Amino acid sequence: MRYADTVTDEPLIEVSGLSIAFGGPRVLDHLDLRLPRGIHALLGPNGAGKTTLVNILSTLLRPSAGHARVLGLDTQADRRRLQRRIALTGQYAAVDEGLSGAENLLMMGTLFGLTRAEALRRGDELLERFGLGAARAARVSTYSGGMRRKLDIAVSLIAEPELIFLDEPTTGLDTRSRQALWDEIHRLAGQGTSVFLTTQYLDEAEALAERILVLDGGRIVAEGSADELKDRVGGTTIQLHDESGRLVSEHPTDGSTADVARTLTALAGQQPGLAVTVRKPSMDEVFLQLTGHGSPEAEGAAA
Repeated sequence: MRYADTVTDEPLIEVSGLSIAFGGPRVLDHLDLRLPRGIHALLGPNGAGKTTLVNILSTLLRPSAGHARVLGLDTQADRRRLQRRIALTGQYAAVDEGLSGAENLLMMGTLFGLTRAEALRRGDELLERFGLGAARAARVSTYSGGMRRKLDIAVSLIAEPELIFLDEPTTGLDTRSRQALWDEIHRLAGQGTSVFLTTQYLDEAEALAERILVLDGGRIVAEGSADELKDRVGGTTIQLHDESGRLVSEHPTDGSTADVARTLTALAGQQPGLAVTVRKPSMDEVFLQLTGHGSPEAEGAAA
């Protein structure tokens, strides 16, 4: 039985008073967090501590204070047991350059407990999905940076563990590969695998995550679904525009069909002939209001 087939009511991630500093101000400051199984996205300005939190949760870093439990296991006291139940794709590719793409996947699949036949089948499936089928037998040392990144992601996905950590997984990927990863995440979630990802793409968090966490100043400053975060900074509005596209007026609504229809009926008599847009705040607006920063994607491009 694969870990993804197991069912438990235990929290996916439970963090209490988590702090860490690297000789200066705390990167994480008494962080408290409790997440159920599912797909979760972590957003935050550059330098907010997203990778640091992932490294603690995946057993790579020891916190200065506080406790973290993942899948019911302490990330330090039970780190060996936990490592057998999770997978991690960091920001930089970590594959064996002396092996071919297919050999990397076969090696990792067998280390995760798949039979040779299962590892070969799953490896071939992932190589095709990420556009690496033609290079399956080539040494990774001959791969481009983008190809190595795709292979690194494929390696993390091969065994379908209980929980996969993805740290900015689609940075540098082309559109096709990015969509392939999204499809694979949805497929794995449908089979019971949980995913915790950091991303600089707000549309990615909105498209994938059941719950979005916003990290700023070492603490979680907001948490909820995309719609819940949008409602927190401003609900749905009906906008009226003149022929030139200029915004004439804006009217709040709860977003239901009944309320939108009622509001439009009233407005039709008062301001006829105007174009109508029903609008929610964008994730960029949510991020700006919650953190005081522009989107991580924009900050990265500027840098």
